[in-house]
Amino acid sequence: MGKTIIEKILSAHSGCDAAAGDIVLAKVDYVMGQDGTSPLAIKAFREMEVDKVFDPAKVAMVIDHSAPSPNEGVSALHKLMREFSGEQGITLYDIGEGVCHQLMPERGHVGAGDLVIGADSHTCTYGALNAFSTGVGSTDLAAAMATGKLWFKVPETIRFECNGVLPPGVFAKDLILYLIGQVTADGATYKAAEYAGEAISALSVDARMTVSNMAIEMGAKAGLMEPDDKLKEWLAAHGRTDWNPVWPDPDAVYHQVLRYDVSNLEPQVAKPHTVDNVSPISEVAGTPIQQAVIGTCTNGRLEDLRIAASILAGRKIHPNVRLIVAPASRTVLLEAIKEGIISTLVEAGAAVVTPGCGPCVGTHNGVPSDGENVISTANRNFKGRMGNSNAFIYLASPATVAASAIAGEIADPRVYFTK
Repeated sequence: MGKTIIEKILSAHSGCDAAAGDIVLAKVDYVMGQDGTSPLAIKAFREMEVDKVFDPAKVAMVIDHSAPSPNEGVSALHKLMREFSGEQGITLYDIGEGVCHQLMPERGHVGAGDLVIGADSHTCTYGALNAFSTGVGSTDLAAAMATGKLWFKVPETIRFECNGVLPPGVFAKDLILYLIGQVTADGATYKAAEYAGEAISALSVDARMTVSNMAIEMGAKAGLMEPDDKLKEWLAAHGRTDWNPVWPDPDAVYHQVLRYDVSNLEPQVAKPHTVDNVSPISEVAGTPIQQAVIGTCTNGRLEDLRIAASILAGRKIHPNVRLIVAPASRTVLLEAIKEGIISTLVEAGAAVVTPGCGPCVGTHNGVPSDGENVISTANRNFKGRMGNSNAFIYLASPATVAASAIAGEIADPRVYFTK
């Protein structure tokens, strides 16, 4: 019987012939925590009475959710992380370095065939690199830091075969929002999502990360993709010249295979207050907005900023709209400065904030007011997600957000991509 990608990775890391439903003890290749989860993990690590992490070269902590610190309580937690990182000799990415899910791939911590865990639900992002990566709780993070291993139940896999060509003005974010709308927020609970097909292959690696990032929003434990030459080149450019690709077997057994032709897909928007409350742009265009956000671990990469800048170049945002831009990392910010992207965005009226999670998590950098509508490239629009449970968050692609910031209302970006 053939195996899926996740069955193969868990087999290789556990030394077992792992199949869906099995419980295995697997070695991890990398372990990551952020400032919302690491302090609890450090506490649990201390309670385990362990002196040293299993391998300092395979552990990182990232200060990205509340960076720079918005208050003295958070500052104390950041200090705890700095001290622990120094004591253990592990990697610490401090304020301004960027979002954990950009840094892990960008700095070469993730490769094809790897098993990576992070104390953050969107760790599934690295599935775009042909890795099994998943979010865990702080106590599990502590256990993995101590032992280099963790228990896993091998998930069944849903395969999404996406064929056709995305139309101009329609992007990876539109594709994943559409898929989530189709299967619902719990349609893939404790499953692995395997994304394939010509529409996926055509995406850049950056765009693929957008798709894998939101696997958790359909309930999936992971969002995996097949390897190809495009990925191999991307990994080599980011310090990973080792190449351990994992393909599914032709006779792999899937829980479900879902097939889509995306050739006629419209831009998609997730309406408040659930990510699967998705509509085509034609049904929500004209909804007034007061704030727009471009960034986050879903869409703060260089490609995303380029797309937004291509629309905003020579234009101004609507006088009633605040546009906040949070680059995904310091590297992205520097590249965007070199390309003139940042000057384009600022001249259009954008406020550029520190690379990191920025307004997405809701601790600072753009908490909306009561009753305000926000259109964002983030991955969640639950009540209170941006810090105010009385605001309304719409999710869309960087192109749709940029077009909407200009119009002062949700707007179709395809008018900027006509030939």
